[in-house]
Parts: sequence; structure tokens; C-alpha cells
Amino acid sequence: MNDLRQPALPVHRAIPEAPGFDNTYALLSEGYRFIGNRCDALNSDIFSTRLMLKRVVCVRGEAAARMFYQPGRFTRRRAIPPTTLALLQDHGSTQVLDGEMHRLRKELMLALQSPQQRARLVALAEAEWRRQFALWARRRQVVLIQEAQAVLCRAACAWAGVPLANADEAVLRTAEFSAMIDGAGAVGPRNWLGQSLRRHTEQWARERINAIRMDGPLDPDSPAARIAYHVDADGEVLSGEHAAVELINILRPVVAVARYIVFGALALHEFPEWRERLAGGDDAALDMFVQEVRRYYPFFPAVGGRALEDFEWQGLRFAKSDWVLLDLYGTNRHPGSWGGDGEHFRPGRFEGRQGSGFDLVSHGAGDYAGGHRCPGEMVTVELTKSALRLLASEVAYEVPPQDLAIDLARMPTLPASGFVMESLRLRR
Repeated sequence: MNDLRQPALPVHRAIPEAPGFDNTYALLSEGYRFIGNRCDALNSDIFSTRLMLKRVVCVRGEAAARMFYQPGRFTRRRAIPPTTLALLQDHGSTQVLDGEMHRLRKELMLALQSPQQRARLVALAEAEWRRQFALWARRRQVVLIQEAQAVLCRAACAWAGVPLANADEAVLRTAEFSAMIDGAGAVGPRNWLGQSLRRHTEQWARERINAIRMDGPLDPDSPAARIAYHVDADGEVLSGEHAAVELINILRPVVAVARYIVFGALALHEFPEWRERLAGGDDAALDMFVQEVRRYYPFFPAVGGRALEDFEWQGLRFAKSDWVLLDLYGTNRHPGSWGGDGEHFRPGRFEGRQGSGFDLVSHGAGDYAGGHRCPGEMVTVELTKSALRLLASEVAYEVPPQDLAIDLARMPTLPASGFVMESLRLRR
């Protein structure tokens, strides 16, 4: 007798649904903890909800990061609110490209972040820090976030081959880049200010690109020159508009490193035993400390993608164009990856640790060349290490009473005071 039974179909489970018709207000109210709060309540690292009346699947954890950063699976197009995209990447940038266009543009960006380029940028930043330290000694107090942003802006522009002409221009460019970063996760005035100032930055960047193309670069190997003459996958040199976008996209992230430096200074204040180790030149301790700063403190909360095709993952079905948000903050603290104590600051966890590439996701996950992991990650690490080493060993200061609370509903966030320092003096 013939067996007429059909082959068993795969069993698919439903994605848990978060309560509430639309959770946009909850996202704005809870900020970095929005996804994690619902994952905890649902006892699931994945759930579905609506944001801005659109269905979205939210995920966290190492397995989710592996799924999200599978090459060719997601596009960044239509996955980030336009107001955020305009400040963080903008149209025509590497991060919103796919396929061969993305591959060639990513090669350019990786070349601009080579070990030699990183070393040159760090050296320029260190020189700027030391010049700033000499000025600190004449001032009663300073706010570290302001100082760090100014130092990194001047260093980044010099490194890129578009040095700032004078102090007034340095103040203006620093304000513009800082406003872009601060407004990226906001709705309302902070975002409007960032977009308004960005228009000035774009004009400046186009002028710099046009000057390089007309008069020749100051340094043919400079990042700005490489961008100005880059030929895309279509065989055409980048338009002036897109070249300006990419120039901004190598400068603004350097200024954003100031936030990690402030969080690092806060950690040195709250865990002073590490300050002594860093001041003593313990490079292994410095590396562990900076990696824990990147893991523990909030940078950007999540990253979005749109599925390029139907796929299945862990018994779940995803359809082409599905919107997915990966919780960066929650993945960096996920108990499954961090021994159950991800909510505690413990740099020693990185001693001898071989990361998977999908557990610490402050700058994305997976492969730099083939995926959307940020090519500037190692620049961030090296600039933060350099700054914290100098703060620990070359300058002495007091941390007066101030509001150091970190508001997780504010995206991106910082200690409320910006980290005030006083009684500043050079170490002899």
C-alpha cells in the first residue's frame, strides 16, 4: 500500500507581540532600555511591535547579531528615520549602499582607516591634547565633552587634509559636528539644530572637495584627496555632493569619539584603582578598560535594517522588506554573552577574552569588508585609549560635585554635566 502522507512541513513559531498598538512614545520615554524592557517582560530576545505606525521586529543578543549581520541579508535603506539618516550618514553614503557599490565604497573607507592612517590621526590628536592641557592650567575648570570635541575636530580635519584655517573656524566646525551627533537620536529642536548646522558643513565640505579637484590636494594620499578622486562601481568619480557626504562621514565619527572619552573619564573617577594602572603604562589594562567602556556605556541604542529577501531564522519567518531593529545596548549587556553580570562595569572580563565578533556590537558586528560593520571601530578604540592614557598620566585634576547621572531616555546620552574638571595642572 502506497504511503500517501505528505512530507511534514517545518513548524514555525510566532514572534511574540509587545503590548500596545504603537510603542513610539514608549521608545522615546525609555530610550536605550526600550527593547530590553520588552524582551525581559516577554522572556524572549525577539518581539514585534509598531513604531511610527509601522511594524518592526526588535531583537537582541549574539545570535540575533549573527542573523542581522549576515552579508546580503539586510539593507539600511528605509530602515532608519530620515531625520536620523540625514545627520548620521545621509543619502549616497557607504552605509546605505548595497552590492558592488557598497563593496567598492567600503574598500575606500577601510583604506582610509589603515594602521598607518590610524597612527597618524592618533599622533595629531595627542599633540592637540597636550596643547589643550597647557591651556587648562590657566583655567579654573573645564567641561570635558566640550574640550574633547574641539581637540578631535581639529585633529580630524588636519588628518583628512582639510585643516582648519583659524580658531573661529575650529569653533564653528566643532559646533556643527557636535550638533549632528547630539541631534541624531532626537525628535524636535535638537534634531532641527543638527540638520540646520549640517547644511553649513555640507557647503564647507563641497568647497573643500572642489578646491582639491581644481587646485590639487595638499597631500595626494590624504583621506580628502582619496575621496575626491574615488571612482565608484559605475565608473564615475563621486559627485561633489556624495564626496562631501563621505568627507563628513570620516570627520564626524572622530568627533563622536569624545563621548567614549567622557565615559572613560567617568569610569576612571568611579573606579580610581584603574586610573593608577593606566597611569603606570599598563597597556593590557588600558585595552581591557577601553573595551569595557565601549561595552558598558551607552553610545547609539539600536541599528535598523530592511530584509532584502525572505529568510528563516530559529523557526521564524521573515519576509522581504521586513523592518528589523537590533538592540546594540542590550546586546552589549546580554547575560548570555557576559556571564550574567553584563550590568556591572568589570574591565577584567576582557583579559584573554576572544570575542566572537557578534557579542560586543557598539560599532556593529561581523566582517568589516563584506558587511555593514563600521570601518572606524579601531580608530575609536585607539583614540579613546590614547586620550585616557594621557588623562591618567599627564594631567592632574579634581572632579567637583556635579550631576553625573546618565539619562537613558536621552539618545545619544552623556553624563548630565558633561564631566566638569577643576584644579587642573600638568604632572611633572
